[in-house]
Amino acid sequence: MRDASKGGSSARNVLGGELICCCESPATGFYRDGYCHTGPHDLGSHTVCARMTREFLDFSVARGNDLVTPHPEYMFPGLKAGDRWCLCVARWSEAYEAGVAPPVWLLATHERALDVVTLEQLAKHALDLQ
Repeated sequence: MRDASKGGSSARNVLGGELICCCESPATGFYRDGYCHTGPHDLGSHTVCARMTREFLDFSVARGNDLVTPHPEYMFPGLKAGDRWCLCVARWSEAYEAGVAPPVWLLATHERALDVVTLEQLAKHALDLQ
């Protein structure tokens, strides 16, 4: 989680460095703190910082996870192409296998994502390695 002494996060990213903020507007992450932090209550493991694409959003809706419709009761604004969001790693993996994985920021993707996907898979879609 956040390390108050640094003003950032004490969590690690998939490259082994300090986890950086994914997006504060809209406020993303399981804890809505802008980071792809995870913990025991985050059953979906919202650990992949991704830039939404229309193809991925359509894919997610078709799989029963509507990320487009706002749900203010959950502090969820609804997403559009171009938004950054902490995705469930299993959904990102499913999209990867279907050829519609959205691009990712490795520096903002939590190391726990590597429990499900490989660094090589993520790196193929990395925006911060270009």
